[in-house]
Amino acid sequence: MGSEGWCLLVCLALSGAADAERQWRPVDVILDCFLMGEGGHRGGFASSENMVKALLVLRQVPVPDDGSLEGLTDFQGGALAKDDPLITFEASVNLIQIPQAEALLHADCSGKEVTCEISRYFLQARPKATVETAAWFITNVLVSGEGPSISMVMKTLGDAENGSVLHPMLKLPLSPQGTVRTEVEFQVTTQTPSLNLLLGSSASLHCGFSVAPGLGITSVEWRLQHKGSGQLVYCWTTGRGQAKREGATLEPQQLLMAGDASLTLPSLTLKDEGAYVCQITTSLYRAQQIIQLDVQAAPKVLLSLASEALPPTLICSVTGYYPLDVSVTWIREELGGDPAPVSGASFSSLRQSVAGTYSISSSLTAEPGSVGATYTCQVTHVSLEEPLGADTWVAPPEQRTALGVLFASSLFLLALLFLGLQRRQATSPRPARTPRHSG
Repeated sequence: MGSEGWCLLVCLALSGAADAERQWRPVDVILDCFLMGEGGHRGGFASSENMVKALLVLRQVPVPDDGSLEGLTDFQGGALAKDDPLITFEASVNLIQIPQAEALLHADCSGKEVTCEISRYFLQARPKATVETAAWFITNVLVSGEGPSISMVMKTLGDAENGSVLHPMLKLPLSPQGTVRTEVEFQVTTQTPSLNLLLGSSASLHCGFSVAPGLGITSVEWRLQHKGSGQLVYCWTTGRGQAKREGATLEPQQLLMAGDASLTLPSLTLKDEGAYVCQITTSLYRAQQIIQLDVQAAPKVLLSLASEALPPTLICSVTGYYPLDVSVTWIREELGGDPAPVSGASFSSLRQSVAGTYSISSSLTAEPGSVGATYTCQVTHVSLEEPLGADTWVAPPEQRTALGVLFASSLFLLALLFLGLQRRQATSPRPARTPRHSG
């Protein structure tokens, strides 16, 4: 075996040892949710004015134990209380994986908000083996900030034939603890609910899924929604992928082996901006995630002196930026003084290039004072981590007049010198030419 093979074995051994050393602990993740009172759908957040409070308990979810789980207790539930309006869903996650469950568990400690909505989920065709009392729900969970966003399809467990108490609103059997017992059979997640990327860069839109055994993936579809119109970007069906956007790729092996339906878009243009819908369809369920992609272009700033006349005029050109909103501020600073904002600037009309980026110019009449001043054109834009500026020094009028006189005198002397040379060449005797004789 060569040295490369031994290095590979060592790396695999170290990686396995690191995974083995990482401690995992199953815990109950409890989320405050709302149960949507109207309609059913196949994925995404529902919208309805009729909402009731609900509790979702994800049972025994494996999370990394970093020492912060000390003292954490599992959900105990309670005896059935008829007057308790809170609906509690217990969800087993034994059949699928819940990615980034620690983000759900530690959201409060991290200062993030968790949005959780539960609604009825209706199948196109009910499986023949399904008990008539079974029902399906879809839960959409979103963690503020950088995500994740998770959609889970849950099927109810239990049978009403054994004298179980039914929930008065859902008409579903309740456990002795007064909960609606379910099992998660399908989930679709994204680690990047929103992305801000620069024009010309590449985008990786994450979309992962996990399905219960026996449920096969039949199709993956990526669509772009923007300004009221939609278009297909990429589709995969029964082992065959087709890109509708040039360069869009999805790795089939990652899709089938790792549950990864992420989409890669190279060389972003402004036409790539919008909401991307990743829709995963199985033999029984369908769910989706929405990723908002915003494309940005950073401005370029050029400050120039437009007029030599007194008082001088400065022009600040701001070019090639996107999106539209931009702030241009003028700042004046005298020698030995403090910077101060300047008003009275004027702006040109907005210009848009073929690529879709914007440009604008701002002009300002400078007042350098008796000692001169430095003028700065400062630009603020969402694509910039900090304001971008360009500056120039404007001389006082006396110095500009002296410089102007010196410049004019220099031009006059150069002109005289040039005329003198021309006159000397004209009056100097020309050498005689020797006549040529033809033989």
